[in-house]
Amino acid sequence: MTKKIDLYFDFISPYTYLAHKKIQPLIKNIKINYKPVLLGGLHKLEGITAPAFIKPKLKHMINDCILIAKKNKFDFTWNSKFPLNTINIMRGYLYVDSDVKNFYINIMFNAYWKDNLDISNEQILISLLKKCKINKDEFFQGIKDQKIKDELKNVTKEAHNKEIFGAPTFIVNDKVFWGQDRFDYALDEYNK
Repeated sequence: MTKKIDLYFDFISPYTYLAHKKIQPLIKNIKINYKPVLLGGLHKLEGITAPAFIKPKLKHMINDCILIAKKNKFDFTWNSKFPLNTINIMRGYLYVDSDVKNFYINIMFNAYWKDNLDISNEQILISLLKKCKINKDEFFQGIKDQKIKDELKNVTKEAHNKEIFGAPTFIVNDKVFWGQDRFDYALDEYNK
């Protein structure tokens, strides 16, 4: 069995963007299996309210993300339209070919959390797909495919069944590590 780190993510999560930035320099040395979930669906299944909808938590979340980005020297801008609907780009991650996935994930995360773009706007999404060299017509048709829709729902349910309630969450050797600040612990487990 190949050793890997499962990373449950949603582009809506700024903390997942920060974890993704930590992972990128290591991507050639470790096996990361990105597992897309709908964070809103996960919260609903768990019966919890997202921090984005609790004003004091949101304020501290913004400050926290800025501190983490600054300390790690990551380009980061809190998206002025947060929270944006990510369903199309999450389905898109499942739809795009495996040889494009890493580029796609970088483009979408940067658009949301570095470039302050409204990724829910179809024209902006089309320009991002062009950067990825993905045919827009095939993409928009593909993300409507029931198989893709079901796969995203199923991975979200799978995450809930594993008692995952937020993103990012890492699983290594059946051990759960929740939060961007737990990546180093997940990496330690991976390197055992």
